[in-house]
Amino acid sequence: MSKRLFISSLFLFVVLSANVFSTEKAQQIQGPITITSEMLTADNKAHTALFENSVVARTTDMTIYADKMLVYYNENTGNITKIEANDNVKLIKANRVITSKEATYYADGDKVIFTGEPRAVEGENVVTGKKMTYLLSDDRFLVEDSKVFLQRKKEK
Repeated sequence: MSKRLFISSLFLFVVLSANVFSTEKAQQIQGPITITSEMLTADNKAHTALFENSVVARTTDMTIYADKMLVYYNENTGNITKIEANDNVKLIKANRVITSKEATYYADGDKVIFTGEPRAVEGENVVTGKKMTYLLSDDRFLVEDSKVFLQRKKEK
C-alpha cells in the first residue's frame, strides 16, 4: 500500500512540476510546485489529487498550508488549473501572510480567492474582510467588507 502511495505521489510530482514552466498566461505559478501531505488520493479519471492532513504546497516564491487541498490538473498538459484549500489555510509570500478557512487558486487569472474570515498581515498592518481576492501577478488585493489597521512608522 505504501509503495503504491509513493509511486502515485512521485508520478503526480513529476506531472505537476514538469508542466509548471508553461509559457501560457494561465499558468503563472513560479517554478516547480512541491506538495506534501500525510495522505494522497489521486483520481486520474477526474484529473484531481486530494492531499489531506498537514498539507504544504511550495513554489519558489510562495508557500500554502492547509488541512486539505484538492488539486485539479489539465488532462492533456498536466498543468494545474485550480487548487482548493480548506481548513487552517495560510499563504506566505515574501513578508505577507494571509490566513482564512478556505482559499481557491485559479491558474486562469493567476489569483487566489480567500473566504471564511480572511486576514492579511504585512509587518504591523492588517487587512480583514468577508472575501479577499489576491491577484498574484499584479500584487493587488480586492477586499469585500474591508477593515484595515495601519501602523504609523516612527520617524528617526
